[in-house]
Amino acid sequence: MGKLLYGPTIEVIFDDRVLAHLQLVIGLKLRRGESFFFSWRDEQSVGDGRSAIWLDPAIPMVFRYNGGRMPKINREWLEVLTLSSNSAQGLQLTEEVGALGKTTEE
Repeated sequence: MGKLLYGPTIEVIFDDRVLAHLQLVIGLKLRRGESFFFSWRDEQSVGDGRSAIWLDPAIPMVFRYNGGRMPKINREWLEVLTLSSNSAQGLQLTEEVGALGKTTEE
């Protein structure tokens, strides 16, 4: 399990695979100077609700991975996440779909 560290106080735990996909999508948006919301479903241990943060290029962010290898990237899931990041609701973390994840029919 890796961590997304945002600003001086926010630390969120994600699977390394999820974190790798988030890094690509978030990095693309921030490189363009775009600010946006990012939301995800919380683990049961922290209340089983939803959380959202406003991501801005001026706020420091660190992607800290537990493993030493970069996970294989699922292009289909990456596209879904990227489309989400460009919506009015902002980036919403979804379950993985596509060749390396679950299909939409499952």
